[in-house]
Amino acid sequence: MNNLSAFVRFQRKKLGITQEELAAKAGVGIRFIRELEQGKATLQLDKVDQVLHLFGFQLTPNKLQIDAYDIFWNYFNKGVKITLANKLIKYGIIINEIIDKKENKIYAWKFVPNNNAIQYQQKPDDKLTETINHADIVAIENQ
Repeated sequence: MNNLSAFVRFQRKKLGITQEELAAKAGVGIRFIRELEQGKATLQLDKVDQVLHLFGFQLTPNKLQIDAYDIFWNYFNKGVKITLANKLIKYGIIINEIIDKKENKIYAWKFVPNNNAIQYQQKPDDKLTETINHADIVAIENQ
């Protein structure tokens, strides 16, 4: 799965629609949607743009960074080691994404540090969590 495929899958599931429904709404074939979500390396850009427009996005060049949707699909609710831009390393569990409603994008993560994990598991309390801005993450891996 690549950035684009993870993003499209996340947006589709957030809307609660099937691949078939997405294909119909975007005016593309179901095979195209399946290939897009599976990360096929060669796709028609005009069709990709049709799908993205349905979510209010367009295909544009961006500076490379860790993909928020990769984190969502591969590191969510798992023990992780996060390295931040300021070289600080955090160990814990990502428990929720924080979405910018205006941009409809993940911009931060609700995170439970390891030293608070047992207490949080027994009695969830926002005081035991912290917010990590996505743009500050330079590396992430499983613990």
